[in-house]
Amino acid sequence: MTPLGEKIRQLRRERGVSQKEMAAAIGVSAAYLSSLEHGRASPPNWAMVQKIIGFFNVIWDDADEMQRIAELSHPRVVVDTARLSPNATELANLLAAHIGSLKNAEIDLLLKQLRDITGNRAASKK
Repeated sequence: MTPLGEKIRQLRRERGVSQKEMAAAIGVSAAYLSSLEHGRASPPNWAMVQKIIGFFNVIWDDADEMQRIAELSHPRVVVDTARLSPNATELANLLAAHIGSLKNAEIDLLLKQLRDITGNRAASKK
């Protein structure tokens, strides 16, 4: 599941809306919405994110947060380390090799450390 998929599912459940109802309201198939929630679809374009924001009547900072997590919701990431240091390549390969076996607490710790290093402290509001 992607951050956007998790957020959509959370908002849908809080409001008691089925995938079928939401899909019809925003003009997509229920299958597409399901694949978006489960992280099998590519992130939606800006216009679709705006439809989702409008559907949930999300305003201001919450709308900005939803747009931000949509941009971070690519389910199949490619990391190009050409022209980077050997350590950068090792980091990318270690993450690719082990991400499936990391515990949630370990992922949270790595995310926090990376956000701190990169200055992206205002990440996922869980």
